[in-house]
Amino acid sequence: MFYWFMKAILTPTLRGLYRVRVEGRSALPKTGPVILAANHRSFLDSLFLPLVLGRRVTFVAKAEYFDSKKTAWFFRGVGQIPIRREGGSASEGALAAATEVLESGGVFAIYPEGTRTRDGFTHRGHTGVARLALKTGAPIVPVGLVGTEECQPVDKKLPRFFRKVKIRFGAPIPPERYREDAEGLALRQLTDEVMFEIVQLCERYEYRDTYATKRAEDLPTELARVAPLLPA
Repeated sequence: MFYWFMKAILTPTLRGLYRVRVEGRSALPKTGPVILAANHRSFLDSLFLPLVLGRRVTFVAKAEYFDSKKTAWFFRGVGQIPIRREGGSASEGALAAATEVLESGGVFAIYPEGTRTRDGFTHRGHTGVARLALKTGAPIVPVGLVGTEECQPVDKKLPRFFRKVKIRFGAPIPPERYREDAEGLALRQLTDEVMFEIVQLCERYEYRDTYATKRAEDLPTELARVAPLLPA
C-alpha cells in the first residue's frame, strides 16, 4: 500500500518537474516475472523507472540506506531489498529475495554495472542479472536511461529540475538459449548481451569493458572486489 501511495504522490510531482519521454514501453510483458536491467547514472534512476510503469517494481538498494533512520522508513516502505557491497552471504540473501519476487510473478529491477558511473561511461555488467534469469527463467528487458545524470549528478546532493529524461525499453531477452552451456560461459555471454542492448538503447553513452568504480582513482583495485548481488 505504501508503494502505491508514494507512486501516486511522486508520479505527478516528477512529471511536473522533469520532461520525461518513454519509448518501447510495450516491450514490457503485462503479466509474469520480468527482470529490468538498466544503466545507472543517477540516484533518481530508481524513481524514474517505476514512474513510467503500471506494474510494481522492486529494486535492490545498498544496505547503508537501511542503516540510517532518515532513509530506512522509505526503502522498507516501498519494498526494496537491502544488499551489502561486501558480497558473500548478504548477496546470496538478496538473490534469494529477488528470486522470490520473480517466482511470484513480479518485476525486479537491477543495475548490472553494480554502481552509478563516475566517469560518464557505461561499464561492464556483473553476472548477477544472468544468474537470476537462468535460475528463474524470467526474461530480461534491457532499459536505457538517458539524461538522468543531468537531473542529479553523482557528486550532488540536491536534484536539478526541468531537465529532459528519456527512458527506452528494449525487446525481452529470453534466457533459454543459454541453458545448454557446455563451456560454462553462459553467465558472461548473457550479461554481455544485456549490456550490449543497454548501450544501443542509450545511444550517446560510450561503453568501456571495465567495471564501474565508486571513485576514478580506485580503478586499479576495484576490479578485485566482490560486486553487488553476485560476482562476475
